[in-house]
Amino acid sequence: MAEKSTVSAHTAQSAGAFELKTSSFTLPVIRLFDADLEALALRLGAKVEKAPDFFRHTPVVIDLSELVKRQLTIALAPLIGLLRSYGMIPVGVRGGTREHAAAAEALELAVLRDAPTRRNAVASSTPAEPKTSAAPPKPIGPLTIADHPPTQQSDSAFMLITKPVRSGQRIYAAGGDLSIVAQVSSGAELMADGNIHVYGTLRGRALAGMSGNLEARIFCHDLQAELISIAGNYRVSEGIPSELRRVPVQVFLDHNILRIEKL
Repeated sequence: MAEKSTVSAHTAQSAGAFELKTSSFTLPVIRLFDADLEALALRLGAKVEKAPDFFRHTPVVIDLSELVKRQLTIALAPLIGLLRSYGMIPVGVRGGTREHAAAAEALELAVLRDAPTRRNAVASSTPAEPKTSAAPPKPIGPLTIADHPPTQQSDSAFMLITKPVRSGQRIYAAGGDLSIVAQVSSGAELMADGNIHVYGTLRGRALAGMSGNLEARIFCHDLQAELISIAGNYRVSEGIPSELRRVPVQVFLDHNILRIEKL
């Protein structure tokens, strides 16, 4: 009887050892247009110099689709070494040739496929004749953090988050503005190609104008951020005056100088 109890306990422990489930994350994508590593190093170095904290230990995906279109070749191993030298962690490759895929596997990188677009997803929802092939997976939206579904207005690029953003979570509003009507914890990261609005306490990091939009702004009701950035121009918490902390502010660029003003 004792032996049977021991086996049952061991089985229960084994069943609870781990959980395997699907999830998704927002990853920065480096889309290459030139195979010249020296030119890439110069441009990348300038970017990293503006926002080193953003790139440090950041997982990135390498997009080779434009190189393939232009029939340009690039060796993956030196490219991976270059990205790592700037503190980034390459995790996958997409848009490459079979040779690129083989090289990626040899370097123990993931070979990724593009997710279906929103437009295609809407079109596929209309009634159609049955097909023998499997149904395509659901599209991944610009917010790809589990249990934080975004609220979007039709086809606009606006993203609204209504739940607290916890430490370690990263949210990216590609092509538009990001609004958070909840708290943002330390260690969280908000990114948007447009403006960022936080109707609560902003801790963590907030990076607006990710695509180079110099007109982007950050608005928040309570500034306690670790880092704020507009189009690569950034300021860390130590550089934020005490009178501008814990109050409603807006952050913007004035002749490429990052300004913080009370609202």
